[in-house]
Amino acid sequence: MTTLLGFDFGLRKIGVAVGQMVTRSATPLATLRSRQEQPDWSGITALIKAWQPNALVVGLPFNMDDTECDWSPRVHRFARQLNGRYGLTVHLIDERLTSIEARHQLGARPGHKLPTRETVDALAAALILETWLCEQP
Repeated sequence: MTTLLGFDFGLRKIGVAVGQMVTRSATPLATLRSRQEQPDWSGITALIKAWQPNALVVGLPFNMDDTECDWSPRVHRFARQLNGRYGLTVHLIDERLTSIEARHQLGARPGHKLPTRETVDALAAALILETWLCEQP
């Protein structure tokens, strides 16, 4: 079974999810806090050791006019760093509207309190990963 980790990269927080190819589904795992705009590499390393993914998927922010956002270069850098540190293939995928969809899904659950930003980021990472999984042949 092919296991993957998905990332919703942000300058202050990074949502992380785990998924696999058989069911093409993903589950939110955690939201890691960055320090001084540096990813929590020890947290990422711990998740990679625990889940032993075959590849990684990172959401790439796009504007609605199909251009990359002004902070997309930081996402590209993060993807290169993941590849360099862990030697894993890193796939980039359009993450447009995933945080909005995550908030919608979390807010639509009856009897649940309002979602925290950390919960939204981890679910956005799962949505990013599921989008990539569903696009694979």
